[in-house]
Amino acid sequence: MRIYAALKAAKKRGAKVKILYDGKSQGEQNEEALTGSGLAANVKARTKAGNFAHNKFLLFRNNGKSAQVWTGSTNLSENGLFGHSNNAHIVRDADIAETYFNFWKILQKDQTKKPTAEQAQELTPAPPDKFSKGVISVFSPRRDLDALDWYAEIAGNAKRALFMTFAFGMNERFVKVYDQDDKVLRFALMEKKGNGQTIKEQAAEIDRIRKLPNTTIAVGNKVEMNRFDQWLQETDKATDEAHVLFVHTKYMLVDPLGDEPMIVVGSANFSKASTDTNDENMLVIKGEKSVADIYLGEFMRMFSHYAYRESRKFKKNSTQAEVLKRKYLAPSAQWIDGDGTSSSYFGEASDRALRRKYFSGQ
Repeated sequence: MRIYAALKAAKKRGAKVKILYDGKSQGEQNEEALTGSGLAANVKARTKAGNFAHNKFLLFRNNGKSAQVWTGSTNLSENGLFGHSNNAHIVRDADIAETYFNFWKILQKDQTKKPTAEQAQELTPAPPDKFSKGVISVFSPRRDLDALDWYAEIAGNAKRALFMTFAFGMNERFVKVYDQDDKVLRFALMEKKGNGQTIKEQAAEIDRIRKLPNTTIAVGNKVEMNRFDQWLQETDKATDEAHVLFVHTKYMLVDPLGDEPMIVVGSANFSKASTDTNDENMLVIKGEKSVADIYLGEFMRMFSHYAYRESRKFKKNSTQAEVLKRKYLAPSAQWIDGDGTSSSYFGEASDRALRRKYFSGQ
């Protein structure tokens, strides 16, 4: 893999290369991948993590000082890079990078979950005592769910708009946030509606809250071919073993077009396990308009893509009449009025009206 080549090249240039990897849930696969890489002397397995050593970050230090960190949702794998949506975020801030280095030293000890959680929480309290603007980091595992409660509070404080991605269902804290019929525009992009033994109940809950006029949800879906389609059949997945097919990002945008946008982004799903069990890292970014703008552009790009994909499997959309309608993206200017006043861009009770006002700056 090219990542191994890049690390070996760095080592050849004289850099000290040290790598921690998941030696518990993915131990066999990682060891197989490391075979022949030439990096055996530079790696160490995390064998006492919770369920997953789920971090994805690269830390650069120069002359004994931390300089920058690369992080996000992207696993350095074929699926992570080519199989589903992901993000990577570079922070060129010495203080943040040093905090990550201190976290790395905690993980390097390969302690059990309890002492790791105690030290991670002490290093990055969440919510923090003071946080007016800038960037802070939050590491897992943690002793409790205060960080997850804080994220839900941030989401619930949205004044105009909320945008979130969910890779494995929606935690009940965020269901409560989305389950509000008010004037706040709320978008959610999901890999799937739920997981585990209660997936049917979770899916029913998502279908219920998405009926609210201010809540718009899109769920990843494969495009099925039919008599009208003329493009090639899409590939199911990048590799044979793929646990995620569409959406793997984990980020939240609160009022991204406002004066003080909030972004929460990193490796952790907005879930209990990602907070109190797995090794994870997150960034909370406040007041950075340019960063919020980039994430909003990517969110809407992916949301539009998967909203269309999901619409293809709606019941009526498989009929010949509906297929023929898709020959035209906009057959007339009447689309702006929708099917009536309540569903148009000028019907005050519709999600279209909320979108028009928010994205036009009203």
